[in-house]
Amino acid sequence: EQLVESGGGFVHPGGSLRLSCLTSGFDFGSTSMAWMRQAPGKGLEWVGRIYSGDHHTTYHPSVEGRFTISRDDAKSTLYLQMNDVKIEDTAKYYCRRDSPGAPRGQGTQVIVSS
Repeated sequence: EQLVESGGGFVHPGGSLRLSCLTSGFDFGSTSMAWMRQAPGKGLEWVGRIYSGDHHTTYHPSVEGRFTISRDDAKSTLYLQMNDVKIEDTAKYYCRRDSPGAPRGQGTQVIVSS
């Protein structure tokens, strides 16, 4: 399977960014997906998930109300809309199947700074 994240970059606090994750090699439409992130010097942190089927989403409390996960099953693509970003959102962001130990892509770097 392959997962390719994109859309990262530099953004000021309070700004917005949209990340994408193009997938292949597995049945994306039947798979719950997750976004993860790793800040400099810290461990991998779960950001949120979106279920297959009803597309219900759940989020880490630190991003609830600011981040939105969505998916386009026809394009096998996962999205992360980041609004009102904070300096502490600076991290490398990864997507993966919502399953412990599932492989992730190479990640996309998000830097939030004034």
